[in-house]
Amino acid sequence: MNLRFVYNRLKSMKLGLVAVALAMTTLSAQAQQEEHRNPNVRLGQKALLSGDFKGAVTHLQKALPAEANDPDVLYLLGYSQFQSGDFKKSASSFDKVVALDAKNSNAFYYKAKANNLLAVSGEEKLNDAQREQLLQLSIADYSKAILINANDMKLYQNRAIAYRDLGILKGTPGKAVHSKDVATDAYNKAIADYEKVLSRDAARKDIQTEIKKAKVYRDNLK
Repeated sequence: MNLRFVYNRLKSMKLGLVAVALAMTTLSAQAQQEEHRNPNVRLGQKALLSGDFKGAVTHLQKALPAEANDPDVLYLLGYSQFQSGDFKKSASSFDKVVALDAKNSNAFYYKAKANNLLAVSGEEKLNDAQREQLLQLSIADYSKAILINANDMKLYQNRAIAYRDLGILKGTPGKAVHSKDVATDAYNKAIADYEKVLSRDAARKDIQTEIKKAKVYRDNLK
């Protein structure tokens, strides 16, 4: 199975097993292309496309360090780690991808999303300053992705979520990182990003609801 084909399929995917199933249905002629030279990469591809993300992680990690300079292999690893719920390692893998391929907006997207999920996860033993740092990093990476692909509305929508989460963190009284001004600015930027998405699809009821909620949160800051 051709690595570039699998990689390109994942780049166009939305999150979830449905997308993996879609990729599996389109492997016909392309699957007959030259396979990757590394057997662990081939096993990782096979596991990933069957929805066995943890198995894919195991095989792809074994392909390192031999493939440590191949952004495609690192992308597959980061994607598999993300789908396995290991957001910290996923962010690290995608960080390596963008170091090798600075124009990869999808890698910035997954890196940003992984860090956002880490920041709001109650399972991670992080203090509020560390959570704020992760949210700021997430916002920065979404912004980098937008510079590369300004027409991808999911980037604005997810950056809005990161801004909203930052607003919640900074706007909570009693926290060491509390700042009404920073929280207000974060909510305003979240609203602006949501409105950008709504400008492309005015029928998005979910986005309309998020804008209303962000305005309520902002207007009730103490």
